[in-house]
Amino acid sequence: MIHTPLTKIKLLNPEYPNKSTGIINGKSSGLLNWNDIAYPQIYDLYQTLLANFWKAQEINMQDDIKQWEFLSETEKDVFLRINTQLASLDSLQTPTMSQVMDYVTDSSFKAIFAVISQQEAVHNESYSYILSSLVQIGEQNERFNQAKLDPIVRKRNQLILDAYENFREKPTPQSLFQLCVNSINLEGIYFYAGFAFFYHLARQQKMLKTSTMISYIQRDEMQHAYFIAQFIRILLTENPELHTEENINYVYQTIARAVELEKEWAHYILADIKGIDLKEFEEYVEYLANKRLRQLGLNNLYPEKINPMPWIQVFGDDMVNETKSDFFEQKSRTYSKVSQSNGFDEL
Repeated sequence: MIHTPLTKIKLLNPEYPNKSTGIINGKSSGLLNWNDIAYPQIYDLYQTLLANFWKAQEINMQDDIKQWEFLSETEKDVFLRINTQLASLDSLQTPTMSQVMDYVTDSSFKAIFAVISQQEAVHNESYSYILSSLVQIGEQNERFNQAKLDPIVRKRNQLILDAYENFREKPTPQSLFQLCVNSINLEGIYFYAGFAFFYHLARQQKMLKTSTMISYIQRDEMQHAYFIAQFIRILLTENPELHTEENINYVYQTIARAVELEKEWAHYILADIKGIDLKEFEEYVEYLANKRLRQLGLNNLYPEKINPMPWIQVFGDDMVNETKSDFFEQKSRTYSKVSQSNGFDEL
């Protein structure tokens, strides 16, 4: 039953095979031999994530420190608010990905969740690193408290929090599925109003070091969203009782809700930023939502469109990820529903 609680996986089960028989509720010894895993393509993704490794301190912020004083007061305010609001989302993601590991049977998938959790911690540190370069600790703390208490931010984050807390309290296959859908919302949709602002500054040759760091974060987030989409597809294939019309509708409805909340936040945070067309941004969020749905093998929710904000393309998913490949596309029965036409290879 999909509401039967998941149990934490024992560290070692010597009587079980090393190659897991399922990503949840399977049999696995707990030992990871990358040469003997159920989904060999997962190793390619693991290598891609490792190749993305970076540290905030690798980026010298001196140029941005000099430019900071030349930003308008509005730009400074929005910069600091977005920085801490993005950090607040990553603060949720780090422990959540770690917790999921306790209930995933397949050790290769545990390894990916471990890397994602570590990368989210790096992202969180990166936002703090940017802040420490620009403002004193008192203002940093004030901005984090602002992000924590802002009613629009809290409304936006509640969609994610509800699903995450539900899984924490009642870990079941169903609550895991819902957590994963909302993880895609967080990593594949929710960051983009913030990213757009930093890239908008960059196209004016402002705060280029910050935009470089944001592009690294974006590259990671797109890999994470892609992995979670494929995790969902495997989850539904291995557990057909989850593959219901109700759950498919949940995907559409939850992604649509995330799109509306992201639009609302964009109007709230970017309203006074000249040069960002909020109507175009709304269409851009819909464009992103369609991409996320296609990664799940589902149909577009919004009219088909090309990127309506072409100035973001230089920083976009396709440009920022040079290692795009069909990680999971294989000819086994598990992926019999996967085809080139459903956007399976899109990051």
